[in-house]
Amino acid sequence: MLKQSLNLKLSQKLSPQQIQLMKMIQLPTQAFEQRLKQEIEENPALEAGKEHEEHEDYEEDYSEYDQEGTESIGTEDINIDEYLSDDDIPSYNLQTNNYSADDEEREMPYEGGTTFHQSLINQLNTFSLNDEEYSIAEFLVGSINDNGYLRRDTLDIVDDLAFTQNIFTDETKVDDILYDVVQKLDPVGVGARDLRECLIIQLENKNPTRYVELAIQILDQSFDPFVKKHYSKLLNKFEISEEELKKAIKEIEKLNPKPGSSIVGNSKIAEQVVPDFTIRINDGELELLLNSRNAPELHVSREYHNMLKGYQESRKKTKSQKDAVQFIKQKLDSAKWFIDAIKQRQQTLSITMNTIVEMQKEYLLTGDESKLKPMILKDVAEKIDMDISTVSRVANSKYCATPYGTKLVKEFFSESMKNDQGEDVSTREIKSILKQVIEAEDKRKPLTDDKLSVLLKEKGYLIARRTIAKYREQLDIPVARLRKEM
Repeated sequence: MLKQSLNLKLSQKLSPQQIQLMKMIQLPTQAFEQRLKQEIEENPALEAGKEHEEHEDYEEDYSEYDQEGTESIGTEDINIDEYLSDDDIPSYNLQTNNYSADDEEREMPYEGGTTFHQSLINQLNTFSLNDEEYSIAEFLVGSINDNGYLRRDTLDIVDDLAFTQNIFTDETKVDDILYDVVQKLDPVGVGARDLRECLIIQLENKNPTRYVELAIQILDQSFDPFVKKHYSKLLNKFEISEEELKKAIKEIEKLNPKPGSSIVGNSKIAEQVVPDFTIRINDGELELLLNSRNAPELHVSREYHNMLKGYQESRKKTKSQKDAVQFIKQKLDSAKWFIDAIKQRQQTLSITMNTIVEMQKEYLLTGDESKLKPMILKDVAEKIDMDISTVSRVANSKYCATPYGTKLVKEFFSESMKNDQGEDVSTREIKSILKQVIEAEDKRKPLTDDKLSVLLKEKGYLIARRTIAKYREQLDIPVARLRKEM
């Protein structure tokens, strides 16, 4: 049986330009500069800097042009066919010949360096190995992760050697090469299967004092009690004093749990944070500045307008000229839209950040986190009459230079909770107080989450134990047992 029904549906779709604008708003300063550079390279109708030539404003609506139409600007007739026919240009016209024979060829030097794995492979040449042993050692080095650990089973390595290297060996030989070659490489501790083995390898390479040997025994025989800080069990098992245990633990604390990071970290280029905003205090008032690199000077190419004029005055309009003028029109449209998008981006950043500064004025004037007001994305979005997603794009990727350091804009946001007087307080304030309480505790008897909850209630913050645990984890603070010290 056939049925007929009528459904009403309301949907909203974003145009490609709107999507591009949202992406541009999300970009921080450095990424925005790269996007700007890319657009200038791809669109010859877009030019950077101020125009030096005096002429009347010609930023008009290009939608009035069709393939036959153009803008009425007085200029010489330009043949578009000649402009676009690069294939007819002789190759010698594309080469520079303005250097003398004695000119030095200068090149920018690049920093040289050796990667972590390449450093390990280079060290293999210091061992006396035959071809098969070298191939196995090289394969083992390739299986080590950036932290310096070998996280694969020996049997899996034996199988991979057979399938990929055509080397048929057994687990015993692979383990021998691992222990006698790979684990002897620098930095000390690479090639270990786990943390316990990594620390023991490093201790075995130290001067064998009494406390170093005791530390090896503790890691080898009682690693689990040591990790869980069950110091009483260690004292009873090894029949030692607290002072001896302290010195053995100090030897372990000097070790590197991630030996590979000492090389991998040094080979990475340090990233520089460029603040998108700057907040200054002048005569007790806040002043917000947008990084000037977010407001570049751009204009639409005058030459492309002249080319349209040349097409209009041309009596003979070929098909290739019509195609070319359509291409020019698209580039002009794209350039005008990009300039408008940058202006809209600047306006959105300024309006959003000005509202945030106004709402957090008391905190920004003093730098006291206890004066940070509860504020969520919705609060800002309602004040500036924008979508929450727009505010989120501004907050999640932008940095702000303040008199108290450079901070992510999202750090100015926090949820609220009620204190014992019914007032809204920021969760950032509660976390700050929680951190202070933990730092001031007796490390021989750290406070449990239950005790921390009681202490905060005494300070006027009605926080449940599970909320304390959540905030403690967000602050990257371990449980009481793991904070215990001798």
